[in-house]
Amino acid sequence: MKKAIIIGSGFSGLSAACFLAKEGWEVTVLEKNNLPGGRARKMEQDGFVFDMGPSWYWMPDIFDRFFNAFGKNTSDYYTLQRLDPSYRVYFKDDKIDIPADYEQLKNLFEQIEKGAGKNLDAFMKEAAYKYKVGMQNLVFKPGVSLTEFLDVDLLRGVLKLDVFKNMKAHVGRFFKDPKLRYIIEFPVLFLGAMPNHIPALYSLMNYADIKLGTWYPQGGMFKIAEGMHDLAASLGVQFKWEHDVTHIQVQDGMAKQVLATHLPSGKKYEYQADVVVGAADYHFIESTLLDKPYRSYTENYWDKRTMAPSCLLFYVGVNKKIPGLQHHSLFFDTDFDTHGLEIYKTKSWPRDPLFYVCAPSVTDRTVAPAGKENLFFLVPVASGLAGDNEALRKSYFDKIIKRFQQQTGHSIESDIGYYKSYGITDFITDYGAYKGNAYGLANTLNQTAILKPALHSKKIKNLYYAGQLTVPGPGVPPSLISGELAAREIIKDFSIT
Repeated sequence: MKKAIIIGSGFSGLSAACFLAKEGWEVTVLEKNNLPGGRARKMEQDGFVFDMGPSWYWMPDIFDRFFNAFGKNTSDYYTLQRLDPSYRVYFKDDKIDIPADYEQLKNLFEQIEKGAGKNLDAFMKEAAYKYKVGMQNLVFKPGVSLTEFLDVDLLRGVLKLDVFKNMKAHVGRFFKDPKLRYIIEFPVLFLGAMPNHIPALYSLMNYADIKLGTWYPQGGMFKIAEGMHDLAASLGVQFKWEHDVTHIQVQDGMAKQVLATHLPSGKKYEYQADVVVGAADYHFIESTLLDKPYRSYTENYWDKRTMAPSCLLFYVGVNKKIPGLQHHSLFFDTDFDTHGLEIYKTKSWPRDPLFYVCAPSVTDRTVAPAGKENLFFLVPVASGLAGDNEALRKSYFDKIIKRFQQQTGHSIESDIGYYKSYGITDFITDYGAYKGNAYGLANTLNQTAILKPALHSKKIKNLYYAGQLTVPGPGVPPSLISGELAAREIIKDFSIT
């Protein structure tokens, strides 16, 4: 039986582990932290259960497809609830709840801008096509060769995919009101760039948002990682927790051993490998775990990549309930474009940032003690910024908490019972994240498909990569697919006999 060593137990690592184990591989996952999930870990404190990273559950069909591949259903591992409203958007002078029902949303658009309801139908028709092609075809290409895209149906529809138009211009064809444009443009921020630099192909995200809906797994997003771990374990995958990988030994162009240190004891281990999957940060594996001759990309290459943002996170436990709060709230009460320039162009700490708040305790009583609220604040910032420290973080928290209180009409500062910040330096320490990024590489046109770092090492025959720095890109559903793509390539390249 051939042995696969997987570095990292985030969504891509868990996915790769499951698909390889299903095909008869002996799989061992080495994880630096003490539980699965990578950036989707959970933190428990004083009765609060915080999801540490992803908080949006979109594209339920991708999760269903993953579990179905093993004869399982999503419902075997967690219970989903569709949120209604999907989320709330706060503007300077207004707030808008986005209804889950499509006809209600059309009516809302029409009230804001005459003709926008009909235009939403036209926009969504195009978005549905892009979702079908993008999420059922394009994302499953491993990005090995251009010949993957020589598909007759794909080539016929290339103009309809709007690959060479940008999202901002595309949205402007349908909607003129600034609020509607921000509502339609916001989902692409998950892809790591401003709408004027994201291909209009990614209006497929609007189909995911509006048609497929915003969901919540009871117990929190960690339930997904927990379910994937349980599935992997049932397939025979072995997990080694608190194992910090320190080196990949290469001999004759093959990764032969993976060296790791057990953090609590300091004991060192050597794991033999027929194949290695790097499901941790791609740059970290290349620059830290591999000797220089075996790296596929130079530091200059990495430095020229357009990174998706990092972020400042605040995990906050409030000793009271907050009436009228929604599960997801976007605070667009400052200038959208200015904050975008600070993230992507000037790469500076923002003066007056947009921010996002997740309040899972609105939906789920298990994530906070009775009568209390669980809040997760997120401020997008440029990757690679210097000066991240607790004093700076606190200054940002003070700014956004004042705006939160002003917009919601509820004072909570004196009721905060638990507070923890998380930022660029933590992403580097905990995940080896390049420049402290939170989301990986931006999905710009020149960083799409075969133009991303390859999932197969160019120097080492049996080293593969998975995760948000390779194909298909950032986000939880793409990470599930990334692990599958890596496993599929390994199964194709290496026989288990």
